[in-house]
Amino acid sequence: MSPAFKYSYGRLGLFLLCFLLLLPTPLNILVKAMVALLVSAVLALFVLRRWRDQMGDQLSSAASKRSAEKARLRAALAGDDEAVAAGDRVAAAAAARRSDEDEDDHEEAALDSSDRAKGAANAAKASAASASAAVDAVKAGPPDDHRPAAAGDEK
Repeated sequence: MSPAFKYSYGRLGLFLLCFLLLLPTPLNILVKAMVALLVSAVLALFVLRRWRDQMGDQLSSAASKRSAEKARLRAALAGDDEAVAAGDRVAAAAAARRSDEDEDDHEEAALDSSDRAKGAANAAKASAASASAAVDAVKAGPPDDHRPAAAGDEK
């Protein structure tokens, strides 16, 4: 758990403990809350010193990282190529993402082109089969029962 969470929950716990200890007293509830807040703040100075120091160290390291990044960005804006190359995490991540997408696109394109080629071959086979069937039908002529009836042939 983060030192900031530990310290915050510790402060809250101390306040609740002090407030619960003050509940039996015949004071107004707001006065009890104010007294509990003051007493818990004083107790936190001594009881939660280790967690407060850990939280301070965590915050100072985060602040120093931000300051270093800010200085690097300013140097990069000023034209320092080393600063640009040293911390361009976004461009590196984007390039890696692009190369992964390119590989996926090439694989998909290969699959798509082979699927299209198979589909075209099947369409060509179907077209040839239907064309030969049409040629055979023309050569055979109309069926016998569909001949036009002669003027004297009435049933």
